[in-house]
Amino acid sequence: MVYEDMKQRYGPQGCYLLKINSRASSPEEEEQIPDPWSQYLHKQNLRNQEVLQLAPAANVASAQDGVVAPEADSGDSTEKGAGGSGCLDTHPLQLDTDSCTASLLTLSPVDADGKKSTGDTDSLAAAPGNHGTCLTLNDHDRIRQFIQEFTFRGLLPHIEKNIRQLNDQLVSRKGLSRSLFTATKKFFGGGKVPEKSINEPKSTYGLQYPPEAPELQIRKMADLCFLVQHYELAYSCYHTAKKDFLSDQAMLYAAGALEMAAVSAFLQGGASRPYPSHYMDTAIQTYRDVCKNMMLAERCALLSAEILKSQAKYSEAAALLIKMTSEDSDLRSALLLEQAAHCFINMRNPMVRKFAFHMILAGHRFSKAGQRRHALRCYNQAMQVYKDRGWSLAEDHINFTIGRQSFTLGQPENALQAFRQILINDSRQTATQQAAFLREYLYVVKSVLGENESCLPQLPLPHIHSSATRVYFGHERRLAEGDKQAATHVSLDQEYDQDLSVLWCQLEEQLAASANRGILPSNFQTTQCCLNSQTNNLHHPLAVIEEPIIVEVTFRNPLKVSLLLSNLSLLWRFSTGTPLGGKESSEQISEEMITNEDTSAGEKKEIVTTEIIKEFYLGSEETKTARLKLLPHRTGQLNIVGVIYNLTSSHLGEASSNTDGQQTLDSMIIRGRQDLKIQGPRLNLTKEDKMQVRYGADRRLEPIITPPMPLMEVFFLQFPTALLCGEIRKAYVEFCNVSAVALCGLRVASTHPDFFTFGSQSTAPFTPPSPDSAENCSAYVTFPSPLQPGSMSSETLVSAPACSQPSRVTEIPIHGGTLQPGQSVRLPLWLRGPDQEGVHEINFLFYYENTEKGLKISHRVLRHTVFICASRSLSVQASACRSSASPHHSLDDKGSGGTLVFIDVENVNASESGVREFHIVQVSSSSQHWRLHKYINPCNNYDCRLSSRERAKLCFKAMRCKPHEGSDGVKEYTFADLNLGNERIMSSSTPCGDFFFSCRQSSVLEQVNSAPRNSRSQGSGHSDNTASDITNIAKKCNELDLNIIVIWKAYVVEDNKQLILEGQLHVALQTFGKEASSLIPKEETQEMMLLRFKSELPPPVILPYPELSQLIRTNLCYPETFTHHFVKESLCLVPVTLTLSNCSLVQIDVIIDLRHKSSSSESLEVHTSFAWVGQTQYKLQLGCQEVVRLTLQACFFRAGVYNLNTPLVFAKPAEHSTLCESSQQTASPALIIINNACPLLS
Repeated sequence: MVYEDMKQRYGPQGCYLLKINSRASSPEEEEQIPDPWSQYLHKQNLRNQEVLQLAPAANVASAQDGVVAPEADSGDSTEKGAGGSGCLDTHPLQLDTDSCTASLLTLSPVDADGKKSTGDTDSLAAAPGNHGTCLTLNDHDRIRQFIQEFTFRGLLPHIEKNIRQLNDQLVSRKGLSRSLFTATKKFFGGGKVPEKSINEPKSTYGLQYPPEAPELQIRKMADLCFLVQHYELAYSCYHTAKKDFLSDQAMLYAAGALEMAAVSAFLQGGASRPYPSHYMDTAIQTYRDVCKNMMLAERCALLSAEILKSQAKYSEAAALLIKMTSEDSDLRSALLLEQAAHCFINMRNPMVRKFAFHMILAGHRFSKAGQRRHALRCYNQAMQVYKDRGWSLAEDHINFTIGRQSFTLGQPENALQAFRQILINDSRQTATQQAAFLREYLYVVKSVLGENESCLPQLPLPHIHSSATRVYFGHERRLAEGDKQAATHVSLDQEYDQDLSVLWCQLEEQLAASANRGILPSNFQTTQCCLNSQTNNLHHPLAVIEEPIIVEVTFRNPLKVSLLLSNLSLLWRFSTGTPLGGKESSEQISEEMITNEDTSAGEKKEIVTTEIIKEFYLGSEETKTARLKLLPHRTGQLNIVGVIYNLTSSHLGEASSNTDGQQTLDSMIIRGRQDLKIQGPRLNLTKEDKMQVRYGADRRLEPIITPPMPLMEVFFLQFPTALLCGEIRKAYVEFCNVSAVALCGLRVASTHPDFFTFGSQSTAPFTPPSPDSAENCSAYVTFPSPLQPGSMSSETLVSAPACSQPSRVTEIPIHGGTLQPGQSVRLPLWLRGPDQEGVHEINFLFYYENTEKGLKISHRVLRHTVFICASRSLSVQASACRSSASPHHSLDDKGSGGTLVFIDVENVNASESGVREFHIVQVSSSSQHWRLHKYINPCNNYDCRLSSRERAKLCFKAMRCKPHEGSDGVKEYTFADLNLGNERIMSSSTPCGDFFFSCRQSSVLEQVNSAPRNSRSQGSGHSDNTASDITNIAKKCNELDLNIIVIWKAYVVEDNKQLILEGQLHVALQTFGKEASSLIPKEETQEMMLLRFKSELPPPVILPYPELSQLIRTNLCYPETFTHHFVKESLCLVPVTLTLSNCSLVQIDVIIDLRHKSSSSESLEVHTSFAWVGQTQYKLQLGCQEVVRLTLQACFFRAGVYNLNTPLVFAKPAEHSTLCESSQQTASPALIIINNACPLLS
């Protein structure tokens, strides 16, 4: 009935009956009706509504009164909704930034609803459920039909009717009357001026029109056209109204008309009328400067900014928004700055730095307005731009602000992370500012931890250079005790040298192979006492129980404020196998994990003793290392995790000294940890490793604790630092077993095995028991032997089994071969100065084993390095030539021929060393085939003393040794001594013989090392084999193999005392006619080859095999003078014996030609008018070292001096039939004097 009455009164077109909510809301019904509002509401807004809580009533009331309360925002900030967290983490550079903006904008209506209904909390909590649950599908259709009917039958006809009426009224008023009205109003002030009574309100912005004023009618018509999207007509009406308002000085109305005209022009679309941005600028200026209405100006500015952004004019929009900021309202300015920042980031070429800068400004204004959540969001977005740009000051400011805002909003984790970034980055702040940052960080950490000290935080200070961490296994070596000099071994004070490390590994491999019958064990691992980033850390290192593990950690203080670390120690985890239930059965074993990370459990001293450094001070920007020690007491697996310490700033400790200050200092101390995370080396072996970034394992902090092992210490007594070249000095070495386990297999390897010798057990009776009793003793074994003229050398036959296998390893002669726990032994050590002057680095590697076999650690080593400064002493040069005397079959004949050895000795010592003179006391020889027989001295002056730069020439006669063979094929050497003084030195005993053999081994090692290179450079053809055979034949033909030992004494004045130094020099004569020297020639650097643009000249023709010219040695035996009576008999026949000696070890084909006439310059000086009679050519074959004599006859025609050395001798090896004979070298001229018995008269 009511609906029928309304239709009769208002008409059927003005009324409509809508039927909705056709069903009751019941969750039990099966029919599920979709939510009609779900497609129009943002999901973020729905989540915000679900988690929203009402603010306190007081805050709501203050917000309704228009008072901004900072506490209200901090209260809301504790609400951890999904929408808030998602917005804070959104990056501004992402394309999808609408969700965050929409979620923030949709918070305001919810808050408004909450303020209006503070009492009905239950209804608000139920509101965010499903919408339209009482509506059916028919109700949806009825609502759509109602909206359509209302729009087309009611609203649009009504608006059209009003527009038509207003248009008719305006048209009727136009024309002449309106023109006259406007003119008279300007000049006479009459016309239809709005009448204002006394009671009407006055406007400060201009006139106020009554509702029936035509200007307002035009504005109303424009608004109606704008509502129905007739933007062109609306623009025309707004433009007309604007002119009227400006003519009447109604600035408020004019600004509104300008604003709407600009919007209408923008909404027209197309290129018919461009957007008049100057309209908006004029309207904003009018609102702000003339009307003094900032709210309208801000509304107009935001509207204009959105229009400009839709046209991609972000620069103009940003400038407009920034221009609207002021100091009147922080919240409004913050909003405008934030929108301007987004304009900068959305440009075609994004201005990232301007975005970040204006976000910082917006965050600052939000903070001043009490909007901490919005301020934190702005700073977080700006930080993503400034991060990792190197702008440390900007990063410090942003992180500091984020830290404070996060802590105020109840987000301590975010605050902790922000303050941590300040301390991690290299800051350029002043010391005072850095101290403030550190104080804030310590306060935040203290607040987060509270009383929960079991949880140790990761501290950012000081920085730890994990890759520089070094680990040392074992005890620190004792320092020198009195005259004792301890072995250097390995320490953390030494710098790592890669080349030296390779050298130590080679020496250790030689020692291990020597201890295992020359074979390196398959499970051999090089001993590494000190591990660093350059060592091989792929395997678990082995440590010994009850021996300390020292970890060197490098700390760096990046701040300008001093830091103080207290109670600094290592964190570790230890795993071991223990029997279950205390049973002794080894079958049931479980691993027990023990750690000291849990501070409440206390230290596990019975497992591992941890050293604690009470105070560790780090100055400003200082890098310092700390050495932390662990002492394991059980076997198992030990993992070093990190370090634990108390952190405080020493600046805080100096601030106050009273009781209150001490309490403040204690409150600023936090206990935390830092983990040692070491990254292994980059893998670059396989293709996958090269294409990807992969790193290997680094296990230097994961040692395995093994059972007890022997530990040896070595001390040196009277060990020199400077020696003369070849000087012999006696020192002592002491071996101490400081462990509880016996050791055996003591050996030593050295880079200079010819520098020292321990002697043997046979030398013990000649060795003084202590260094004190050896002060005036000679290093040699001597016997009184007065020199007699013409005396022969004394010979000694010595076996040298060690010489057959050259090696750098020397076994140390310990009685019994075992050193018991706590036992020490002292042995003599003879040293010999290097043959070359300069500073020499000599390395010793001592090797010893456990008496118990089968352990993880098979052996242990001890290193020692010494530096010896060698200065020049004597220079010895020697050469040998075959004697021209006729050889004889009997070697015992004193008159038999042999070899002459010439020795040239020169004093090359510098006068600054204090040596007055050298005295050559003995010359000895050592060889398997030759020996020195006697000293040839024409002047019978055996005393040989050499002052500075003096030289002496000595001549000796050498003979072949008697053939002998050692037992079991052992080489035997014959030592021959020729003393030049009143006592004889046994050159075959220690130390003279030992140094001879060690020097010989060194030369053999050098030859062995160079042999592979030479073998690779040689060819494999037949011609090369032939050349090699011929070279070997010639080499053996000229081979001598005689070693000369020159023993000397030097008299030195030192501290007004005269000292006697002893020494020996070695010269190895390998070839006849080739000079050898005791000084090693220095290798000269090869000069760079000149660049040649022309082809090089062909190499000169090399005569084939010139070394075959000394296969046969010739000797002529004849009378020196011969008298003949040429008157009676005109021909003089003289018998001459030609002796041919085969110097090689193979058969030689020999051809003698007597028809040759000499034409050399030497032979022209004597008469050559003689001839050989009889057979003039011989062909012979000489066996190995065979001697053949030929009887020849020389025929002379007159008296004179003749050279008989004219026969030509050609020889070749009998095996090489295709080889041509080589001419043999002849001896010196053989002169004969032919006298006439009856001289011719003139």
